[in-house]
Amino acid sequence: MSAVVSETPLAGVVKAAKKPARFSLARRTIITPILLSLLLIAITLITVMTGSRPFNQTVIDVLVRVIFVVGLYIFIGNSGVLSFGHVGFACLGAYATAWLTINPIMKSSALPGLPEWLLQTRLPYWEAAVLAALFAGVAALIFGRVLMRLSGIAASIATFAVLAMINTIYSNWDSVTGGTSSVVGIPIIRTIWPYLIGAVVAIFIAWAHAISRSGLALRAARDEPIAASASGVDIPKERLVAFVVSGAVMGLGGALMAHSIGVVTPDTFYLSLTFTTLSMLVVGGMGSLSGGVIGVVLLSALIQALRWLEAGVPIGESTFAMPKGLQEIALGIIMIVILALRPSGLMGNREVTLPRRNRG
Repeated sequence: MSAVVSETPLAGVVKAAKKPARFSLARRTIITPILLSLLLIAITLITVMTGSRPFNQTVIDVLVRVIFVVGLYIFIGNSGVLSFGHVGFACLGAYATAWLTINPIMKSSALPGLPEWLLQTRLPYWEAAVLAALFAGVAALIFGRVLMRLSGIAASIATFAVLAMINTIYSNWDSVTGGTSSVVGIPIIRTIWPYLIGAVVAIFIAWAHAISRSGLALRAARDEPIAASASGVDIPKERLVAFVVSGAVMGLGGALMAHSIGVVTPDTFYLSLTFTTLSMLVVGGMGSLSGGVIGVVLLSALIQALRWLEAGVPIGESTFAMPKGLQEIALGIIMIVILALRPSGLMGNREVTLPRRNRG
């Protein structure tokens, strides 16, 4: 009897240790996307209560940037491979939603090279945005089948080549994209809620990928590629999964950006947007979803403050204004200071979460 009593606690400990905590990671980390979503919801509610149209458009731009930076994080943050080509998928998404939402009469005159069925198609913006995301995801799958076999600087240069290729094709395919001319007639969505929904959806997609088997394997390959490969991780395959998911999210962001401004050109989705979104991700922290979102919010607020200073701020009877063009210089200096003090970004590899209680 005494032997049985002594073995029972030990057997319980062994069973507890061997029992798989299948959903423990999801339960523990779901706080992060919830808190990030609440942050964006709070910003949106403040915007709605102010009733300012310029401020409303500013916050819409912030939410679109959140989608872009989260899309970059899905691939760059999990794989460790720096990509300069993801804005090209945003370009694909923007033009896809333009083809699907512009009035058929305008499309027939401005874009006569489109197929007849596409010329006659006109969908609601939200359906077009979903299809645009799928279109960009398929394009990412096609490119990724080749690119994801590369690593390091070779992969980064190859992604930049994809960006240049998309920009060149869309800048010269006059009958389908309008070339370098602006494609107009895209329905403009002024209400802020669709952009908030898009940003929240992007955050939860990034979280779901990060805690999935594919996301965990990809981060293992990022940190220890040799050990991960020896353990059976198919690194090109896992990179391809992240590349496709991130491409689809970028396509969604491109579609919503098109609906926020009403016009698209190939140069809208080229170097300027590439470096802006990359800088926000790097400043926030490439290895952190929270860093990506917080980096967008902080740098967007900084950019807007510098714009106000350039436009002029009345102080008493005089007006203080920064010289034109000083915005880029000031922003660059601030970014250098942040990265000099915190090379891994503001958040590093950490995520925002609730403080844990000490259970003694």
